[in-house]
Amino acid sequence: MTSTDPSTGFHVQAGKAADGPYLVDIGPERAGWGYSALRVLDLPPGGSHSLATGDSEWIVLPLSGGCTVVTEGEVFELHGRDSVFSGVTDFVYLPRDAHARIASGAGGRFALTGARCERRLPARYGPASGVPVELRGTGNCSRQVNNFAAAAPAGGGESGGGFACDKLIAVEVLTPGGNWSSYPPHKHDECRPGEESELEEIYYFEIAEAHGSEGIGYQRVSPSGRGRGTDVLAEVRSGDAVLIPDGWHGPSIAAPGHTMYYLNVMAGPGEERAWLIRDHPDHAWIRSTWPDQPVDPRLPLYEAPDGGPR
Repeated sequence: MTSTDPSTGFHVQAGKAADGPYLVDIGPERAGWGYSALRVLDLPPGGSHSLATGDSEWIVLPLSGGCTVVTEGEVFELHGRDSVFSGVTDFVYLPRDAHARIASGAGGRFALTGARCERRLPARYGPASGVPVELRGTGNCSRQVNNFAAAAPAGGGESGGGFACDKLIAVEVLTPGGNWSSYPPHKHDECRPGEESELEEIYYFEIAEAHGSEGIGYQRVSPSGRGRGTDVLAEVRSGDAVLIPDGWHGPSIAAPGHTMYYLNVMAGPGEERAWLIRDHPDHAWIRSTWPDQPVDPRLPLYEAPDGGPR
């Protein structure tokens, strides 16, 4: 792995974590932590791939193209999408201690978001129409969040709006060019019941091209005084990933003219599967300005499959 700081390895540039059919293969061993994992599978037309889930639960999430997933004696057809910038996608949950086969007639790229876990939940299909789409922030902090595998609100149970997993939390974020997301900077690197969760996180980026030019973005992570003292200022491009074992993370900055996508994968040791964050005390005040500004009119970037923004 490479990094903006050679001593860390927290910024993984495109191609540096490739392994066989995977454009990205980052597991707990490679990341040096206990739970979170990400693979990006590249299948040619007519291609297929078999995998054992091992001690982890996984979600198969199309980034481009559709596929068929066979597991636990069931067959799931994923319609997928043209790209991460064209719409919400359906997905499939794979339990731990299972085998699965992913095949694609037209080919495509498919993210496998994973987390080491203890409970074995059933394999199941997640329809695109069931993905809650949230517009978060206002003004130049506006972004769109596709909460396909978000945890339910604290105390709400899985019926409170989350997708049932044992440890895995995963969402997609789309940021219009020129905007800041993951802002104000926040952290989730210690267990503070009711206030903060301990979660490892992977950011995987894709940047929309414009006028024939490749886009860029920027990701900041600053030390919180815990763990490894993660300190990153990375120029990110399509296919890059940033590992966040600890620290205040944000902003994620989209260059003007280029919409930025990132996939967040989180998991941790807590008994409760929850996303509880603490804002950086120097920047938390920015939230108080949001009610006075409109949401960026470029959002939602696309409509939900049922025909309206969600």
